[in-house]
Amino acid sequence: MLTKISDWAECLPVIRKRIENRDVSGRGSFAFGETFELIAEVPRKLGASAVVLRINKDGEPDCDMPLSFTSTDGVADTYSLTVDTAELCGEDEDGIFFYELLFLRGLDTLFTSTRNNVDFVTSSHSEGRFMLLVYRADAKTPSWFEGRTMYQIFVDRFAIGKGEVGKRDDVIINPDWEGGVPQYAEIAGGEVKNNMFFGGNLWGVAEKLDYLKSMGVGVIYLNPIFKAYSNHKYDTADYYEIDSMFGGREAFMHLLSKAAEADIKIILDGVFNHTGDNSLYFDRYGEYGGKGAYSDKSSLYRGWYSFDSKGDKYECWWGIKILPRLNHENESCRRFFTAEDGVGAYYIKQGVAGWRLDVADELSDSFLDEFAGSVKSASGGEAVIIGEVWENAAEKIAYGKRRRYLRGRQLDSVMNYPFRDGVLGYITQKDAEPFSDVLKSIYSTYPKHVSDCLMNIIGTHDTERVLTVLGKQSTKTTEGTGSELAAKRLSAKERAEAIKRLMLAASIQYTVYGVPSVYYGDEAGIEGYRDPFCRLPYPWGREEASLVEHYKRLGAIRRENSDVLASGEFFVERAEGGLLCYRRNSGRGEICVIANAADETAEYKLKGKWIDLLSGKSYGGNVGAVSAVILRKI
Repeated sequence: MLTKISDWAECLPVIRKRIENRDVSGRGSFAFGETFELIAEVPRKLGASAVVLRINKDGEPDCDMPLSFTSTDGVADTYSLTVDTAELCGEDEDGIFFYELLFLRGLDTLFTSTRNNVDFVTSSHSEGRFMLLVYRADAKTPSWFEGRTMYQIFVDRFAIGKGEVGKRDDVIINPDWEGGVPQYAEIAGGEVKNNMFFGGNLWGVAEKLDYLKSMGVGVIYLNPIFKAYSNHKYDTADYYEIDSMFGGREAFMHLLSKAAEADIKIILDGVFNHTGDNSLYFDRYGEYGGKGAYSDKSSLYRGWYSFDSKGDKYECWWGIKILPRLNHENESCRRFFTAEDGVGAYYIKQGVAGWRLDVADELSDSFLDEFAGSVKSASGGEAVIIGEVWENAAEKIAYGKRRRYLRGRQLDSVMNYPFRDGVLGYITQKDAEPFSDVLKSIYSTYPKHVSDCLMNIIGTHDTERVLTVLGKQSTKTTEGTGSELAAKRLSAKERAEAIKRLMLAASIQYTVYGVPSVYYGDEAGIEGYRDPFCRLPYPWGREEASLVEHYKRLGAIRRENSDVLASGEFFVERAEGGLLCYRRNSGRGEICVIANAADETAEYKLKGKWIDLLSGKSYGGNVGAVSAVILRKI
């Protein structure tokens, strides 16, 4: 049920949603054509004579729908209303709505107000409406993705494998894998050539598949691998060429083959909003025959970019001159990526399992519609499409327009940055309630099949290393010159505390709804501040053994308990101070996770017999400081 919060709780109503006698009160997203019963149980002490649903479709006027009185027990009156999502949507097949309940009391009216789309208080004025998302009836996500564990690899820094690679005269090779530092600017945002390489390649990824399998990894997400000038490859030069310094097409096909044998899927990074200026398409420096958009005003690619009236200035991504922005209003440009024989579908046919779309907010609806159509067609609906979205994607507004990412035929999943912010805030601040709000809000506003496929991150190539975040004593970690940050490390005491905190964060990451995504080396104890210090080489042979073993155990727990963790229902049971308790339920079992971010042991009693999957011991009712138990009912 939707939880009530108030100092005078005995006067507050209880709101429920129900489908065929099944309680779905925690849901705020339904398929087009689904109907549910909205029920309000109103204590007579509240003095309400009527209940009204006030709802509006996004951008449209309010509509008032009275609930019907159905029964009373003398203490509380029950009202109900059947909500038909098809009627709400009208001529559309999806939509987003905002609503509140009004309790009419004669001289005044009370309004529901929510902060997380589940819990609510009553207020004397309208504020904090609930959100209702209606998604297309045919929307679904690839079932193979649920229950897996993902591992993100920045190829140049993961592993140097034995295999032929290309050589370039314009790069710097740093031979110090163990102690080398990437190029950096003294001031954050300063220009860096990014032409220093450590030598990691796709051959190396293939050689480490046994290690990844031991971690329980079932999906590898590769940062960009297409030909590009930089080490990070977000400045694509040719979408149909695998970078030779990573081993080229031969290494790529070898990796796909070996990964398939290990039942590990490969997802690529799709950087389709911009290219590099030193590319086949733009050719600012004439290295591609002078036929690119910058070199030749009559180029086939000229319309792919936006130039000013004089033709010498061009639109860039965030004003970065080496990243000219693509013009997807140009059909030739857009279809290069989205057509049935376009880039997206081409790599799916090569054996890739899906795409992570860089800066998805800057990709138009038409681009996403067409891209999803071609990729799903090429894969028989089995490819996964994940968008880089930093906020709640269900209600996201980008460039003044409400996006429909999760309503069907666009994205299957998004990078769950709200989860990252929430879990790190919970552990560092020792306050579970804000994190609980995040968990409830996401789960109640996203379609259930999307929640089960969320890319749950606590570190990426764009963020500080999670160990550094969890171990720092100051919030000002990004302050300081590049030289200072390059040399800065946690003290032994800070590192020990950070490791305990990371074990707790990972235990949560692996057991909430969605798919955990581990940024390479987080499990090995890599430290580092902002980009590029979060991109150090993997410390093979120097890993933090306790962390690695903890991640391996979590991977095994996910694999052995996929009957619950892959798609089981989720609800928060308690969030108070440093204590967080949530449950996962399916028809085949139940798991209860109790996390304790406080510095002292917490007591939390449960009915029945439970086994801690982390320790293998029976649960005795206590959770140690800065730790968690993952309990399965027996």
